[in-house]
Amino acid sequence: MSRIFNFSAGPSMLPTEVMAKAQQEFVNWKNTGSSVMELSHRSPEFMAVAAQAEADLRELMQIPTNYKVLFCHGGGRGQFSAVPLNLLTSGKSADYIVSGSWSIAAVKEASNYGEINIIDISDTKKPKGKRVTSVIEPSRWPLNPDAAYVHYCPNETVDGVEIFELPDTKGVPIVADMSSTILSRTIDVTKYGLIYAGAQKNIGPSGLTLVIVREDLLGNAQSTTPCIMNYQSLADYGSMYNTPPTYAWYLAGLVFQWLKQMGGVEAIAKVNQEKAELLYRYIDDNAFYSNNIKTDYRSLMNVPFWLADESLNSKFLEEAEQAGLMALKGHRSVGGMRASIYNAMPIEGVEALVNFMNVFAQKHSL
Repeated sequence: MSRIFNFSAGPSMLPTEVMAKAQQEFVNWKNTGSSVMELSHRSPEFMAVAAQAEADLRELMQIPTNYKVLFCHGGGRGQFSAVPLNLLTSGKSADYIVSGSWSIAAVKEASNYGEINIIDISDTKKPKGKRVTSVIEPSRWPLNPDAAYVHYCPNETVDGVEIFELPDTKGVPIVADMSSTILSRTIDVTKYGLIYAGAQKNIGPSGLTLVIVREDLLGNAQSTTPCIMNYQSLADYGSMYNTPPTYAWYLAGLVFQWLKQMGGVEAIAKVNQEKAELLYRYIDDNAFYSNNIKTDYRSLMNVPFWLADESLNSKFLEEAEQAGLMALKGHRSVGGMRASIYNAMPIEGVEALVNFMNVFAQKHSL
């Protein structure tokens, strides 16, 4: 069987080494006679797994001691509710930056819990049917200096737009949905009040969500906040107010160890840059394909592209699968193709994709 490369946006490809280790340990973890998923979350054995995972994440991201790391349920969409429930106090409003599909979804959910100030920074034009996407730079965002927080999505998975700069919020806490960004490049955690991320892209399997929150933002939850969404409760109980997704937590810990062995976030960021540059360069140099996102805002993780002749879309996907290149269909809201090239995607996978695209273009060009 030839090697398969999975370009899914999530659940995404996991490191082969991690899956092999998990397979080896699945039935009998560390000679306990049990799988990790069978261990009590409050047992000394699992508590050690949890502590090591948090320690490794703190090391990888250089998370200061005045930030809590929470391992939560509910995915990114769960945090669309949890963030305003915990941070949007009475008499305040929150600024929500809209740059694509996921930030729109965050606005819709947050609006159920308080006053939301929508700041649309999308700068999209479609001359002659072409898709040209950009955003307004952070220095021009009309922010409210009295907002409870500023929420934004650094990487829009669907749209392929990534924002690399931070705005000057004059001290207002920045909340970031980093589901597609976390661990892909270095960030300064101290610049944020709260970071959250669904696990199923760069952390591990679906079912787990990370929240990194500055301690001074705890303890202000609205009275209607469910206990398992209350950051203070989760912090007080070490993310174990109820039974957490233990196996996903264990697998995330294996991914953190793998990433450390790869040289950490700085090292993987260089690989990610190389992968993205290779794919974008090929798309830009071949008239058969297009990506019209402004260069400064092109995502390093999610690369959408379109065929010049979209009647060939189905054939492209069919032949790509035959070549071992999976899950390249673009999101239904934007169409075309999308290659998600998260940390676990090796450079060989992107090289295989570019080679296939070149052969396909030569075969079907007029």
